[in-house]
Amino acid sequence: MVFSSIIFIFYFIPIFFIFYFIADKMFKNALILAGSIFFYAWGAPRFIFVILGTTALDFYIVRWMSETEINKRRKLLLGISLSINLGLLFYFKYSNFFIENINLALGQIGIKPMLWTKLALPIGISFYTFETLTYVVDVYRKVHKPLRNFWDYQLYIILFPKLIAGPIIRYHDFAGQIYDHTDHETIDNRLRGIYRFFLGLGKKVLIANVMGVAADHIFAIPNTELTTSNAWFGALSYTFQIYFDFSGYSDMAIGLGLIMGFRFPENFNNPYTAVSITDFWRRWHMTLGAWMREYLYIPMGGNRVNNKFRLYFNLWLVFLASGLWHGAAWGFIIWGAYHGFFLVLERLFLGKWLAKLGKASFIYTFLVVLIGWVFFKTEQLNTALPYLHRMFTRNIGDAKWTADSEYYTFLALALFFAFFTLPKLGREIQDKIYFTDNSISFHITMTFIVLIICIICAGRITISTFNPFIYFRF
Repeated sequence: MVFSSIIFIFYFIPIFFIFYFIADKMFKNALILAGSIFFYAWGAPRFIFVILGTTALDFYIVRWMSETEINKRRKLLLGISLSINLGLLFYFKYSNFFIENINLALGQIGIKPMLWTKLALPIGISFYTFETLTYVVDVYRKVHKPLRNFWDYQLYIILFPKLIAGPIIRYHDFAGQIYDHTDHETIDNRLRGIYRFFLGLGKKVLIANVMGVAADHIFAIPNTELTTSNAWFGALSYTFQIYFDFSGYSDMAIGLGLIMGFRFPENFNNPYTAVSITDFWRRWHMTLGAWMREYLYIPMGGNRVNNKFRLYFNLWLVFLASGLWHGAAWGFIIWGAYHGFFLVLERLFLGKWLAKLGKASFIYTFLVVLIGWVFFKTEQLNTALPYLHRMFTRNIGDAKWTADSEYYTFLALALFFAFFTLPKLGREIQDKIYFTDNSISFHITMTFIVLIICIICAGRITISTFNPFIYFRF
C-alpha cells in the first residue's frame, strides 16, 4: 500500500484516523500498532511474520543484555543481535547479488554455476533493520534504557508512516515519544501535518511521476539510438524524479506523524541548493547520513584519526557502504564511491575553491549529483558508461523521445521548487508553512491549496498506471 494510492488516501487514512481520534488515550498506541501491522501485511503478507518474529527475538535479547553487568555477556548478546539483524538483511537483500557474481566468476574459469533460487526482498528491510540496530547499540552503550514492554518496541519499529521508507529514526531520539506523543496532538500540529502530507503528495504525483515516465522512456532507448539531448533530458528527469519522489514520501511520513503528535526528524533540506557535495550530504537523506555518522563513521575513528589518509579512507568507505545500503548492484556501489571521491577532493583542496564561488557553486554540485544519478538509475557500470558517453559527445539524430507541453510544464515546476529556497524569501515561506504556528487566514488559504492538490492528485492517480516509489525497493 503506497501513500499515493486511492486506497490509502480515501480508505485507510480516513478509517484509521476516525478510530484514532475517538479512541481513549490509553488505547491509541495499540490502535497505531494494529494499523501498522495491517498496513505492512497489505503490501507484504508473507513478510509480516518475518518482521514480527525478528523484533520479538531482538526485544528479549536486548532486555537480557541490559539486565546483565557482565561485560563479556553483554558483548555476546550484542553480537547475537547484530548477527541476526545484519544476517537477515544480507540474506534477503544481497544473496542474489553475491551468488550472481560468484557464478559469473565461476563461468569464466569453466566451473558449473551454483544453483540458487532468487529471493524476494521484504519491503523496507533496509530501513527497519537500521532502526533495530540503533536500538541494540543505544542500549548497549547505555545511551537510553530499553523499552518497558514488547509492544512498545513493536510500535517503534513498525510505526506505519516511517516503516517502509523512513525517515530512519535513531532510538534515543524517539524512545520518549512512544509514551508522550499524545501531548503533542495540538491543532497546529495536526494542521501542519495535513499540509505536509498533501504537499508531499503533490511532489510525488504531480512532479516525480511525470519526470519518472520521461526518465524510464529515455533510459530504455538503446544507446546506439540515443541522442545527446535525449540523454541530458533523461538524466535531468531522473534527478528530479528521485528527489521529489523520496522527499515527497518523507513529507507525507512526517505529516502523518505530526497528526498523531510524533516529531520525526527532517529528511531533506533543499539538497539541490547545496554549495558542495559535503553540503549536499548534510541536506540529502539526512537521517541516513546521521545514522552512518553515529554508528559507522565515528566508531571507525571519525575525524579523530592519526593521519589524513585514514580520515579520507574512512570517509570514502562510509559512502561505499551507503551505496551498498541502497541496493545490491554495482551501480549503487559505484554511486557511493563516486560521492565519496568528491567528498575527499573537497577536503583536500576543492572546498576552498568552492567557498570563493559562494552560492554560485550550487551549479557545480547539481552537475556532479546529476551525473552520479546515472549510475544509480542504470545500476550497472556497462550501462552507465555508454549513457554518460552519449551525454558528453555530440550526437544529433532522430530523437526517440520528444518533450511535450505537459513535460515542460512540470519540468518548470520541478526547477522552481528544487531551487525555491535559494533566495531568502523562499526559505521564509517554507519555514512558515512547515514550522510556524499561523493565523486563521493562513490556515484557510492552506486548506484551500491542499484541497486543490488533493483533487488534482486523485484525478492523476486514477488515470495513470505509473505510480512507483523508488525507495520502496531499498
